[in-house]
Amino acid sequence: MSSSVMGELDFIEELRLRRWARENHVPPQQRESSWHAVIHEEMAKKDDEIGEEEVQPAYAGSLA
Repeated sequence: MSSSVMGELDFIEELRLRRWARENHVPPQQRESSWHAVIHEEMAKKDDEIGEEEVQPAYAGSLA
């Protein structure tokens, strides 16, 4: 990966990487080690969100 990609990102580029990570989410074992740390971070966040969705019931209101 080029040094410019591994260096500091501007805000817009970081947002682009985060969006790409969410749109192209893959399980941890399929992630490339060469991907930018921002991509790994955003995919890990999405992993957490997916895990929370599986644990919480679809309807959490009272049944009364």
